[in-house]
Amino acid sequence: MTIKPVTAKKDMTRRHMLGAVLGIGAGVALPLGVAGQAWAAATAPGPVQPTLPAPSGPHPVGTVPLHLVDASRTDPVAGPGHYRELMASVWYPARDVHRYPLAPWTSPAVLRALLTSADFPADIAVPPLTAGHQSAPVLRTGRRLPVVVFSHGAHDHRADTTIVVQELASHGYVVVTVDHTYDAFSEFPDGRLIVPLEDPKYGLGPRDFARDIRFVLDCVEDLASGCNPDADRRPLPEGLLHALDRHRIGMFGWSKGGTATAWVMSQDQRVRAGLSIDGPMQPVVTTDLDRPFMMMTAEFPRATQPSVAEFWSHLRGRRLNIQAEGAAHSSYCDVQVLIPQLAQAVGMSDEDLRGWIGTLDPARAVRIQQAYPLAFFDLHLRHHRQHLLDGPSAGFPEVKFIP
Repeated sequence: MTIKPVTAKKDMTRRHMLGAVLGIGAGVALPLGVAGQAWAAATAPGPVQPTLPAPSGPHPVGTVPLHLVDASRTDPVAGPGHYRELMASVWYPARDVHRYPLAPWTSPAVLRALLTSADFPADIAVPPLTAGHQSAPVLRTGRRLPVVVFSHGAHDHRADTTIVVQELASHGYVVVTVDHTYDAFSEFPDGRLIVPLEDPKYGLGPRDFARDIRFVLDCVEDLASGCNPDADRRPLPEGLLHALDRHRIGMFGWSKGGTATAWVMSQDQRVRAGLSIDGPMQPVVTTDLDRPFMMMTAEFPRATQPSVAEFWSHLRGRRLNIQAEGAAHSSYCDVQVLIPQLAQAVGMSDEDLRGWIGTLDPARAVRIQQAYPLAFFDLHLRHHRQHLLDGPSAGFPEVKFIP
């Protein structure tokens, strides 16, 4: 499959941007931001290997991929006889990690596809390393671990919030991330590289994402009951079976994945708390939700987006809306720290860089990404009181609480 260039940001109207985020219309919402121009060859002598900030929690992190097949759904592209396939990753607190190598942020093939889609040279970078040790044993805590599932944005991939994911895992959470096949850049164990399809008949909306996540929740229950859901029956890390607490599950998503989080919660009581990272909330959930929900908004605030404001009006549990000054749509994702590192390699101007990441300082964005989702899930899955969520904090002066 090939990946077509995307529309330059300067030519993207709000309608095109919204269509991109929702996975409809002419535009494409990129996991690495919004493409500006076709960048020249790298100025550095070799490919860049960007770095990710380390998580702050007390535990080392482990990770393992899962190949999942939903036999209840026919594959929309391959047709009869083929079933819906998803790639997922499980992140968790680990032990005895020294013999286990660090996992890359994504595969080289996926990274090349991502770079090409954003009009960067395909060989400008190699995947950064994460804090996750591949298939390391799970930490023994004496009790089951709370679970958080993640849904990405349109034309995106499951690694785009690794900063948040590995932060949660380092504090004792199991986090399950998933690629929404045909709206994701994803590589399967047999080497198949699947990229987002632009044919409207294969378009996936937030409700389709929600169906994927509900199947993933079934797989979480399989793990919790001691069953391996991997379609290839590859071995799982020691201690992962029976480690998950099916009664303490949260969910978060970015952009379309944020909207999908709302849809999952409207349909599935297994998710006890939800977090949307700048979700446009279209189509809007019009049923009342009685469980906690938090929104981290940027380019889709309630003040200018009727769909977001309407969704807010249906929240009957504890609700919270924060927004960081200067944040762009991708400011709460890995883009905020990865793009500045690529910018140096291609000679990107400061003005173009601001078009990708806004004016929020990347180092401050990292702290926000690490602190607020953790505080939210700690409060609602562990019942640990977090004063950070009570109101404005001197430690985070750029974060505003929207009443």
